[in-house]
Amino acid sequence: MSLSGGCQCGATRFRVEGEPPNSGVGRASICHCRMCQKAFGGPFGALVTVNVADLAWTRGRRATFQSSDKIQRGFCAACGTPLTYEWSPDKIDLAVFAFDDPSAVTPGVQLAVESRPAWMDHLADMPVRPPMGPTGAVVSRQHPDFDTPPT
Repeated sequence: MSLSGGCQCGATRFRVEGEPPNSGVGRASICHCRMCQKAFGGPFGALVTVNVADLAWTRGRRATFQSSDKIQRGFCAACGTPLTYEWSPDKIDLAVFAFDDPSAVTPGVQLAVESRPAWMDHLADMPVRPPMGPTGAVVSRQHPDFDTPPT
């Protein structure tokens, strides 16, 4: 099994290798704590634990911020995409939505629900707007969700 991912601009890329049951991919979670909300700029951070030994940074380097006395968070220095939650010398959490196929990693638990915004209980009830919006199509400059050869 191989899962790849990276930042929005493509400057930083990673790959997790391994075969089930030792795929290197562990528990995935959604954390609503204020540090995750701030780090991800959203109502939660979705993270999955992987073995550091099974993780390879295939392009670029992540920048880091020491968000607490025990936790360091990694992100792309070029575009700011959140990438890691670092808490152990042999395990690291990767941002689920930084994977090329985020649906391949399914969170199984919510953490710090006391910080979850009340409006999230009604998310499925909100109206849905058509994807194009009122001004027409958007031309994306985002890196594609797959590895590309270096130029």
